[in-house]
Amino acid sequence: MPLEIVRNDITKMQVDAIVNAANKELQMGGGVCGAIFHAAGAEKLQQACNEIGYCPVGEAVSTEAFNLDAKYIIHTVGPIWHGGKHKEEELLRSCYANSLGLAHSLTCDSIAFPLISSGIYGYPKEQALQVAISEIHRFLMEPEHELLVYLVVFDQASFGFSEKLSQSIGNYLDEHYVQQQELKYARNHRISEEVFHSAKERAVGRQAINGLEEALSRIEGTFSDRLLQFIDEKGMTDTAVYKKANIDRRLFSKIRNSPGYTPLKKTVFAFAIALELDLEETAELLRTAGYAFSNSQKFDVIIEYFITHQIYDIFEINEALFAFEQTLLGA
Repeated sequence: MPLEIVRNDITKMQVDAIVNAANKELQMGGGVCGAIFHAAGAEKLQQACNEIGYCPVGEAVSTEAFNLDAKYIIHTVGPIWHGGKHKEEELLRSCYANSLGLAHSLTCDSIAFPLISSGIYGYPKEQALQVAISEIHRFLMEPEHELLVYLVVFDQASFGFSEKLSQSIGNYLDEHYVQQQELKYARNHRISEEVFHSAKERAVGRQAINGLEEALSRIEGTFSDRLLQFIDEKGMTDTAVYKKANIDRRLFSKIRNSPGYTPLKKTVFAFAIALELDLEETAELLRTAGYAFSNSQKFDVIIEYFITHQIYDIFEINEALFAFEQTLLGA
């Protein structure tokens, strides 16, 4: 199952397991930890934590979720930032790996993480985000791991997206993104020319119809057909593709077994990224689902940026889409 970045209060997430950014003594703290204790019922949760007693940095333990809309709270202790030279990254990776492994052993289908250690523990947000994304990705790419993972941030300020990449994408948008009102003006500006040519177009109407019939005869087939052809052409397995696309296995099965199924545009783009298609191949896959690239949609232009730069890490792309307040791929 996929990874999704969401802006929400983690205590409101309806998942099997909610991850608490705990302290080693498993005592109620501030920030995310305090919010989870209060929402779950501080007295009962503290009693359950006291029975466990202690959790080392990088490890994870579980308790009942009590009043939360979840089955479990997984408590993991993130590292305090000391400049990055005291195994902080290794320990932070262990937090995610051990929490995910524990959720898997508890047969959870879904889990929600905060951005561990990025608050009062001082871990730089951009680096904390990269660790979280890469470790969750590593876990999800294992064939036996089918888990829906949410990375929950409370607000945009809590999200550590690369300033350098943000600037690069912003420049690309400035160059390629065309707002709807500009397109409307352009259409109105051309109207007299269109009227001038209308008679000529009617005169060659029959020729246009013939051309349309010829074009229809060259349609690539259904989206499902072309997707499966691309998978074969790229020498990939179905599992590798839907996992790289950040797509749920059940959705992929529906697409494979329903030739007439029309996916959302974001789903088409997700498969294009997973298959590492170029712009021409992506446009072809879009056509089979009835879509096309549009320079009046920021979402499309951002995807175009990454394909043009041959960056096919769907989680990095989703970080950018989230930062620019666009729909995420997959999920």
